[in-house]
Amino acid sequence: MFLLHGQPLALDTAFTDPETGIQYPANFLRLSTPEERAAIGITEVPDPPAWDQRFYWGYDAEGQLIPKDHAQLVEQWVQQTRTTANTLLQPTDWVIIREADNGKAADPVLKTWREEIRLAAGSKKYEIERTADTGALAAYITGADYSAWPVDPYTPQPVDSVQRARDEEGRFVADDPATPELNEAWVTASTGDTLLGQESLSFATGSTGAQVSL
Repeated sequence: MFLLHGQPLALDTAFTDPETGIQYPANFLRLSTPEERAAIGITEVPDPPAWDQRFYWGYDAEGQLIPKDHAQLVEQWVQQTRTTANTLLQPTDWVIIREADNGKAADPVLKTWREEIRLAAGSKKYEIERTADTGALAAYITGADYSAWPVDPYTPQPVDSVQRARDEEGRFVADDPATPELNEAWVTASTGDTLLGQESLSFATGSTGAQVSL
């Protein structure tokens, strides 16, 4: 970080020396030599350590993080948790409303998932409210548990793509008719595993939805 008379200078931004009134172009800091910068009073110091601005104001003179008010943060993150849960539930609210309106039963799997979302939100709220200080709250919010939510049962699962098998010299491998249970001509792209015979049949008829990369 570059300082001029104690004030930080932004890279690729023109600036004016407040003491001399001389203007400098946006590329001055990148093109000038250390001697040229020192001649006009510019010094270079290490960048200040980064901090999570959601939980801290910055660093004090002793290099300690200055925490934001814990109680206010708890209220904020409890509300954020409710908002996230409602956002996850909202796309399927109509299914529950329809069940109450005309009696068409909602999918039990969907209802179970919605209940799991509500339980997860309650658990997260409990963990947030039991934190003792801002540091503990920050550790929980940035951890894996807080960001994990039950997966929507209707979310499509990724399908592994397939590609032609090759030998050590890069040539295509042909299917071996002696092993009808396997299709040596094709492998999964992620693992390189040979496809089973039924998988190759499904692939050939297009029922797997697999993406082919030759």
